[in-house]
Amino acid sequence: MTATGAGRAGGSDVPVVAVDANGADLGPGEVAAGAALAAERGARVLLFGPAEQLGLPPPGVEVVDAPVSIAKAEDPVAAARIAKDASIVLAAKAVAEGRADALVCAGGTGAALAAGTFNIKRDRGIYRPALALPLPVPGHPVTLLDVGASAEARREHLVQFAFMGAALARIVLGVPRPRVGLLSNGEEAARGGPLVVETGAELRARAAETEAFEFVGSVEGGDLVSGAADVVVTDGFTGNVTLKVLEGTSQTILRAIRDAALSSLRGRAGGLLLKGPLGALRAEIDPEAAGGAYLLGLRRLGVVPHGRFTREGFAQAILRARLGAAEDIVGQTHAALEAAGALRRSPASAADARLP
Repeated sequence: MTATGAGRAGGSDVPVVAVDANGADLGPGEVAAGAALAAERGARVLLFGPAEQLGLPPPGVEVVDAPVSIAKAEDPVAAARIAKDASIVLAAKAVAEGRADALVCAGGTGAALAAGTFNIKRDRGIYRPALALPLPVPGHPVTLLDVGASAEARREHLVQFAFMGAALARIVLGVPRPRVGLLSNGEEAARGGPLVVETGAELRARAAETEAFEFVGSVEGGDLVSGAADVVVTDGFTGNVTLKVLEGTSQTILRAIRDAALSSLRGRAGGLLLKGPLGALRAEIDPEAAGGAYLLGLRRLGVVPHGRFTREGFAQAILRARLGAAEDIVGQTHAALEAAGALRRSPASAADARLP
């Protein structure tokens, strides 16, 4: 599979997805099984990992023997610089060189961010990459970003995150004109610190001049699950803390419901009656269905599924990456930012030049 310049990798209309198979909790073989499922559904995959654990590749999957993993490295930035033969580094290079159109990393967000930034590089005019995660809220999924690509952010970073999240919601999740909210401690425009107030004012002005999104103003934590917005923007520290609270709360509630249903004969009987509806709800809130977090702001799209995913989750990550590449989520985001005058015009500062 060789680079062909313009167009899809390998000269096909179907995007090629480079996948790092190392780092998954269930092992590289589970990722390989997910790649096989994705290939059955029309994906083309360039799979990097230990060949002896990946098995015989099916049609649509090409294996590159890359046994070195930095998914669990204590310092993923240093590891991505030094370990040139690491599977995630080689997968990112394949995207950078045009042999693939999108990146999927099966485990290790830090490694994916470092390898992607060093090799694929930030898109022109982008200040910072962001990690966007579609939260599986029943009846109304909401995309939260940044959930941990960088701890701090400035006003111009959050403005770009709004455009990135809106493009993701529109292209991958099918929301025609996403409603964007800014996470704060109150709905009033004057609430929150200077960063929130200044960002809100700029997003309000930008939204009046673009069709990319509708700005619904500041939203509180409870609004993440109420359907008040399709996209919620915040800095990486706040977003990561918010995400962990939501995940912990949902897991605790689900365990409590299960324990209550199994605590008595009447509860078990009720559980049987509700098996169908509860199964549908479980499928709706399954985090694997969204494919994982989306690494936005690079010159190509990245998707980072959770390391605990099963083969179905990895297949979804590959299929979502293929869709994002096919619909040119990077190009559409760049065009919207350029039209709004929200791209960085001056050289990056010393702080921005460093990896977040």
